[in-house]
Amino acid sequence: MSDTTLRSRLGKLPWLGLTLLVLVLDLLSKAYFEGWLEKYQQVEVIPGYFSWTLAYNTGAAFSFLADGGGWQRWFFAAIALVVSVVLVIWLKRLKAHETWLAVALALVLGGALGNLHDRILLGHVVDFILVHWQNRHYFPAFNLADSAISLGAVMLALDMFRSGKADKRGATAHD
Repeated sequence: MSDTTLRSRLGKLPWLGLTLLVLVLDLLSKAYFEGWLEKYQQVEVIPGYFSWTLAYNTGAAFSFLADGGGWQRWFFAAIALVVSVVLVIWLKRLKAHETWLAVALALVLGGALGNLHDRILLGHVVDFILVHWQNRHYFPAFNLADSAISLGAVMLALDMFRSGKADKRGATAHD
């Protein structure tokens, strides 16, 4: 099998290395902050704007369904598992020129797996980053997995807009 044939069969699966990097950094950072901070303790890094904290989220984004009584743990875990499988299949099917999309998918997958790990093994997601304005919390605590998911989602949206404009001109959709 030639190198070109192997690359085309793998699609963009080599980008799973980025997924693994996100997963490892996420798990290490969560372990660090759980060992360093007590629950809800805050350590200001930039006074009035940014703190380290330790919080547990049993729900989804923005603590959605956090008070669901426990069923949401397995519901969100199942969703994350299905999404992860879909993302791996999508990565495999990408063409050589779809690198931007591969990076976006790898970031989302790494974040999803990081939070899935927490949800299954701990029953909650560990959060430790708190952005605030003059001690008012306008945004819930989050973690590296959430950051990777958000960055990947923005990249996916940008890819859709970029693809849509190229399609309207009759040009190739990517790079």
